[in-house]
Amino acid sequence: MELLRIIFLTVFMFFIIVTVHEWGHYYFAKRAGILVREFAIGFGPKLFSYKRGETQFTLRLLPFGGYARMAGEDPELVDLSVGQTIALRLEGDEVRKIYLDRLDSRKNVIRGEVVEEDLIDRLQVTLNVDGETLHYPVHPQAMLVAKGKETQIAPRDRQYGSKTVAQRALSIFAGPLMNFILAFVLFALHTQMAGIPEPDPTHLEVGEVIQNMPAEDAGVRQGDIIEMVNGFKVGTDANGLIEMIKASKDKAMIWTVKRGEQTIDITLIPKVVDEQGDAKVGTSIITFYPTRSASFGETFTVAGDNMVYTTKAIFLGFQQLINQFSMDDLGGPVRTFEVTGQIAKQGITQLTYWAAILSLYLGIFNLLPIPALDGSRLIFLAVEALRGKPIDPNREGLVHFIGFAMLFLLMIAVTYNDILRLIG
Repeated sequence: MELLRIIFLTVFMFFIIVTVHEWGHYYFAKRAGILVREFAIGFGPKLFSYKRGETQFTLRLLPFGGYARMAGEDPELVDLSVGQTIALRLEGDEVRKIYLDRLDSRKNVIRGEVVEEDLIDRLQVTLNVDGETLHYPVHPQAMLVAKGKETQIAPRDRQYGSKTVAQRALSIFAGPLMNFILAFVLFALHTQMAGIPEPDPTHLEVGEVIQNMPAEDAGVRQGDIIEMVNGFKVGTDANGLIEMIKASKDKAMIWTVKRGEQTIDITLIPKVVDEQGDAKVGTSIITFYPTRSASFGETFTVAGDNMVYTTKAIFLGFQQLINQFSMDDLGGPVRTFEVTGQIAKQGITQLTYWAAILSLYLGIFNLLPIPALDGSRLIFLAVEALRGKPIDPNREGLVHFIGFAMLFLLMIAVTYNDILRLIG
């Protein structure tokens, strides 16, 4: 049951972070009047799908992100052509459905050959019906039906490219913006859950205990309060205790720990486990600070400080990655899920803090000027604003396609590297 709980919390956390990001794109695109064809979480084959209003909501197999597919961003997959035989279904005087196949089985329709069509500006179809040329107005939300699938037409005023630069920029920037807002909310929630640490520590406490190391073999447990070592009080100096451990290589140490209401003496022998030759016992030592409840104002202040601190740490990580690039420093979905699972074991409080970090990271990463990411799209919009005219959509689409392909290949490479590391 514990394993199922951790898996559920991990998957749920990623679902929330990605959904909030894509909801930002979706909501502000809809506000601008753009037709959003699909709201997807994940990529690849569909696992679940339902339609609400004009948008198809889908859950897909590969948990690498998501997308809000807007009309006009990519070439339409279904279209009419002159000379094609089609069938029309009218409601009143307007065409509501345009059938492209299985024409003989359609009932109460008008069949004919396309003489002229304009489903973007004039919203009209001209057919040759039994030698007579007839004009039919098309409803702005008419459906193209082919292979059992309905695709809503996208008049020009419903397409992404028809909107102002400001409207398009907001619909793109809204994704990262929602991640920033979510990160702030989660940091604030964590502050309420964890409280505010007092300035003076009270004791040393055992953190994570590593398997097959002296601390675990001797029976040390996470949460044990370390009161004395070799008969001497250790106080609250974690670094001092670490130096004592290093100096006790292959020598027995007696730790006096408090576990609940019990006081226990534990004998353990530090051993060398790294190239530096330092002796270790296999556990983290935490200086414990008592906490108090955060006030309303303190909650916002601490959340803001965490946003600033984490943002600086993320950019420092980017800088170090550029200066000393190594595939071992990159982590894909496998490593992220692994770390998230480890943090989930520590409880919902730590998982909330980690979710805030991931949400902030996703927002910042998406604003990087990398093709296929939101940052690259915003750069194209900035160039359009300076030029006074849009860049050729085909060229922009090619840049984003190449960028997406490269990111996907990189994702495959780091995932393969993560799997090899886990096996090793």
